[in-house]
Amino acid sequence: MSGNPALLRHDILMMACGADGAHVCLDRTREGRCRLEPAEIAKILVDAAADKKASDITLLDIRDMSVIADYFVICTGTNSRQIQAIASAIEDAMSELHVYERGREGDAETGWLLLDFGDIIVHIFGPMEREFYRLERLWSGAPTVVYLQ
Repeated sequence: MSGNPALLRHDILMMACGADGAHVCLDRTREGRCRLEPAEIAKILVDAAADKKASDITLLDIRDMSVIADYFVICTGTNSRQIQAIASAIEDAMSELHVYERGREGDAETGWLLLDFGDIIVHIFGPMEREFYRLERLWSGAPTVVYLQ
């Protein structure tokens, strides 16, 4: 997937706002689309990872610590097939929101996959790679917004 330059920071659109009753839209575009804040989108990504049985899902708020992104979603898949399934579910969720990947690093076979959505960066690790990189420790000053075992 390639990035979409029309989507600017904090200007992420959702087609059918409120259809699922999960949130109330306070800001709409001329086309009637709902603007979602990065925090709302990050929580949708946490749910997508949880739906594929990712473990140790952590959502870190790094806004005060870095300019590279607003949030990190960090999770673990038990094997390469699950890592790929988690990544696919996240990509599908973002596609439904009309948000497209800006970059990708690694792959499921290496035990680490990074998906860059601009404001939100997703790290999907295998168990050994998660322990080795210890991103939560590296970013220990960042508030944890969500943690699911």
